[in-house]
Amino acid sequence: MKTYKAVPRKAMLTSALLAVLAGPAWAQDPAARENTTTAPDGVDPTTLDTVQVTGIRGSLTSSMNLKRDSQGVVDGIVAEDIGKFPDTNLAESLQRISGVSIDRTASGEGSKVTVRGIGPDYNLVLLNGRQMPASNLGAGGAGLNSSRSFDFANLAAESVSAVEVYKTGRADNPAGGIGATINIKTMRPLESEPVISLGLKAVNDSSNDNLPRTLQGSKVTGELSGIFSQTYADGRFGVALSASHQERDSGFNQATVAEGWATFRGNEASDWRALPLPGQGYSDRITNRPDPDDIYGRPQNTAYNVNGVQRQRTNGQATFQWKPADNITTTLDYTFVENKVQQQRSELSVWFNYGPGDSTWTNGPIAAPIIYSEDMTGSDVSMGGMKLATKNSMDSLGFNVDWEVNDALELSFDVHNSTAESQPDGPYGSAGVLGVAAFVRGTTTVDYSGDLPIIHMDLPPGGVQASDALVTGSVFQNSYNKSKVEQYQGRGTFKFADYSALDFGVGYTQVENRSASAIMQRNSWGGLGNPSDYDDNIWYADDMSRYFKAFSGHNDPRMTGRFLVFDFDRLRAQAAGVATDAEPACPTCYVAPTEYSEDIRTTEKSKSAYAQYRTTFEWSMPLHVAAGVRYEQTEVESQALVRLPTGISWGSANEFNVTYDANGTFVGGTGKYNYVLPNLDLKLDINDALALRGSYSRSIGRPGWTQIQSGSRVDDIVRTQGGTGSRGNPGLEPLVSDNFDLSLEWYYGESSYASVGFFRKNIKNFISNTIVRENTGTLHTPVGGAYWNEALGSGCGATDMPCIRDYIFTNHAGDPGVTYTGRNSAGQMTGTIVGQPGDPVAGFDTTVPANQHSDHLDGWELAVQHLFGQSGFGLAANYTKVKSGLTFDNYSLGDQYPMIGLSDSANLVAFYEKNAWQVRAAYNWRDKFLNGIGGQGPNPNYTEAYGQLDLNISYAVSDQLTLSLEAINLTDETMRTYARHSNMLRYATQTGPRYMFGVRYKF
Repeated sequence: MKTYKAVPRKAMLTSALLAVLAGPAWAQDPAARENTTTAPDGVDPTTLDTVQVTGIRGSLTSSMNLKRDSQGVVDGIVAEDIGKFPDTNLAESLQRISGVSIDRTASGEGSKVTVRGIGPDYNLVLLNGRQMPASNLGAGGAGLNSSRSFDFANLAAESVSAVEVYKTGRADNPAGGIGATINIKTMRPLESEPVISLGLKAVNDSSNDNLPRTLQGSKVTGELSGIFSQTYADGRFGVALSASHQERDSGFNQATVAEGWATFRGNEASDWRALPLPGQGYSDRITNRPDPDDIYGRPQNTAYNVNGVQRQRTNGQATFQWKPADNITTTLDYTFVENKVQQQRSELSVWFNYGPGDSTWTNGPIAAPIIYSEDMTGSDVSMGGMKLATKNSMDSLGFNVDWEVNDALELSFDVHNSTAESQPDGPYGSAGVLGVAAFVRGTTTVDYSGDLPIIHMDLPPGGVQASDALVTGSVFQNSYNKSKVEQYQGRGTFKFADYSALDFGVGYTQVENRSASAIMQRNSWGGLGNPSDYDDNIWYADDMSRYFKAFSGHNDPRMTGRFLVFDFDRLRAQAAGVATDAEPACPTCYVAPTEYSEDIRTTEKSKSAYAQYRTTFEWSMPLHVAAGVRYEQTEVESQALVRLPTGISWGSANEFNVTYDANGTFVGGTGKYNYVLPNLDLKLDINDALALRGSYSRSIGRPGWTQIQSGSRVDDIVRTQGGTGSRGNPGLEPLVSDNFDLSLEWYYGESSYASVGFFRKNIKNFISNTIVRENTGTLHTPVGGAYWNEALGSGCGATDMPCIRDYIFTNHAGDPGVTYTGRNSAGQMTGTIVGQPGDPVAGFDTTVPANQHSDHLDGWELAVQHLFGQSGFGLAANYTKVKSGLTFDNYSLGDQYPMIGLSDSANLVAFYEKNAWQVRAAYNWRDKFLNGIGGQGPNPNYTEAYGQLDLNISYAVSDQLTLSLEAINLTDETMRTYARHSNMLRYATQTGPRYMFGVRYKF
């Protein structure tokens, strides 16, 4: 429905003549109204939102007017023309707004947004004012999904007319966004000019060329988009159709310490993984050992991997509008989204055992290895591979009626039913992993001092050979996530004679979310059969140093980069047919199970009502006031299928795995909460160009799906020190934030302005993931058991896993829990050792969510937009500074509850637009931020500061034909994530520039 606004002031009329989204003031003195009631040529200024202003200048002007004329603090981006959004990706467009930062996919595409330091899970995304479902799969297409975040990579930008970012709470917006409520607006035929347009793009992603040949896709892929919009029956009936299909072949390459860092204080003496204390063990081989009060970390593994990614994204939208009468408008719309992704990976990795070796360390108080080495003999050179295929889809069907009952009353009713689904899209489930190894590795050393870790292995002459390689363990997974939103909204506005207005409404929203997973894991990590069981021509040799040229050190002569790439399908088929003396061939071990072993089904039912009063006090400096309140009541019901663990099996030197009962059981739970959410927005017009705003609002952010699940779970992999697990709480309360904003805005010229704003968020009910050490009472581990202790007594070291396993197999094969299957290619004994009654009960670090903490964040937003007269040149720049008490303390090893995603950010856009030319260069920068916690306990993961330059050039050959050239990540920037010290790498990622040549024709 239309928002009630009175006839605009002169300054507002000027803005309206420039852009589609101009908005008027609510009340004026009689003289002013008399002078502005009729626009030039008799046009009613309240209908000037149909004026079509195109181009970069028009887009920036419309965005400025959206900010200027809004209630509260609102920023946005408006399409430069029908079918032409500033960026091809909505997230990458949103990052141009002050206070908005984005998370990128590993292949470099904008995906999710953080607003004012509040992460993606606590920003609510609407499509034409409707709450949208969000579905995602876990990392690598595996596991359960907890996130509520909306993935903007699924949406094409062609059918989007504007995106509005509401940074302050409003009673008439659905609840759920603490950082912001983001409303994506699409084209409406009765509100747009008739158009038929067709766009074609050729895309070259340079990252695709930086891959082994069997992982590469096409050098050039295509994108096709089209828009049709037309009105009929004298403007009473309208049809808008839009569709797009894009294919992109890309890649990314990473150096990783994926398993994280085991972290200790310098005086740690009880944990066998810690460095020996001075005077003990191999302490004489440690240079600059961490001091007793220092914090240090030892790596579990280090790896290089190369990844080929293919993506096919299809979007379509149909909108039908009908005006049966002048005061009634009905709208029926349908939106379809499909995003398919296939990924194939090859890797080279080394695993450490926390054993003896030489090492050199940085100074404290956070000490990290400069050089780290461990003694090895006949260990594995791991060269696993992965094949992933997933499909994300969304369907949204909605109906809306706007009814202007009379001059004083407007009513609106809206209903929609929307579903988002993420599921496997390949023959092996959502993701399949084949472990591959050659057991020829000797002493292994890594230099962590540079941006890229340098791995060196002592290997036989010639390095790794195909004749040495065989399959080890394997993991095939099926993951599934479906989210469904059914929403009903009734709204109204009553206008009083004094130009004040009362907004009111009621709503009902039901969200159903299902997240499920299943896993088939074969724990033959010591090797499946012998190298002779596999054809040598399945593999071909390559070198990792070729694929990290954006990092210094890629050509270091110390690097051991040789690895084997393999045909995943052929190798999977051969592994499925390999039989050993201990077990027959197992074809079913190499496909994902079809029945889910974990299944969370949650329903949220929310009822809401709101009222908001708006008026203007015509003082010497007019004061615009909006005061409202929203009531929100939510009921939660969760059902979770949980697996019943039965034992722990030790399958190889570093692999302990939980075994499960074949059948699980469903566990249920409920929760309920209700909140009153007030808001107050003030805007003082100091003069026609200067405005002072102040806002207060209360907003809520709902917990993640696994946080409110019923039941508990343990993770599949266990280490010598125990395992990890989690359990949820359906009774969790949402986060509650009291938000305060104060800003000054100066609109000093045509399409030019400057603003400064301060914001503060006082957040309570912060959900903390407390880690509790628990045990099931029945899961016995071989570590520290009778067989284990006997092996130590025979002379095996506590960290010498191959020695311990060989002793147990030699002396206890066939005894309870001990199954000996032979020897691998390195001569090590293989088989499983299962914990027995009387062995120690394994402990699990169980993550338990609870509403425990309160804190605040505050920040400043600075923005300027300036057009240099009629020269065609202009710029837009902004900077956001955010700080909070919710930060991570690197010097603490205990549980912490920081705010994820908190960072400063800045943008600079410079452009030239004149005659047929448009040139736009956009630089985005985001400071270092905490992107998560994990990697062997409560360790931080920091993403280093990152900046990216994008360039867009277009030339209008005629009024109908436009040519364009775009470059994304023009300077080939890399991304890097680390733990407590920059030497404690987690991920170093290289992608590459992306280029697009486009042709757009308007009929």
